[in-house]
Amino acid sequence: MSDRIRVLLVDDHALFRSGINSLLKRSEEFEVVGEAADGLEGAKRAKQLQPDVVLLDLHMPGVGGLDALKLILEDVPGTQVLMLTVSEDSEDLLGTLRTGATGYLLKNIEAETLIDAIRMASRGEPVISPLMMGKLLANRTGASPAAPVADGALDKLTPRERDILGCIAKGQSNKQIARNLDVAESTVKIHVQSILKKLHLSSRVQAAVFAVERGFAAQ
Repeated sequence: MSDRIRVLLVDDHALFRSGINSLLKRSEEFEVVGEAADGLEGAKRAKQLQPDVVLLDLHMPGVGGLDALKLILEDVPGTQVLMLTVSEDSEDLLGTLRTGATGYLLKNIEAETLIDAIRMASRGEPVISPLMMGKLLANRTGASPAAPVADGALDKLTPRERDILGCIAKGQSNKQIARNLDVAESTVKIHVQSILKKLHLSSRVQAAVFAVERGFAAQ
């Protein structure tokens, strides 16, 4: 049972938590290790339970999702946080991704989409609702930088790394990038780590936001 994906649910709606709990319990692949009704309790439970993935609502009474996200990433840096919200605001999306969320999903998604997203998040792969990715692309020209990275840092990237950064901006997984560029998946992983180091970014998600806001997804 140790290879099960351990999930913590943080949402102020008990009925919604119950529905997600029931969905995940249908599969031996997941274990719901706990629930919380607000951000502060969610951060405390994350520190206590050390889940693989936290499903975190954004707008909650008291301590909201963004502040809870900061607390969780500070106390449990190995945990992947997947925002699950009704907010279609692109600034909410950017704020959580810049802070370090692994993904951003809308609550109206299909059950199987959520299952796949949790699997991807557990591997550290970014997951963003197609609708929200579209908004991110549409608003990139007016957005502020995803991280305090000098544009000159892009000059340090090799042509292959720039290709991979463009694929990351389009939300592609390492496997998809490897297939599209006809290289080994292990090679992609090495390039991704090099990209993060050269751009002084801490996560693949930050790299995706950085790249989208600089037009890489359109290349």
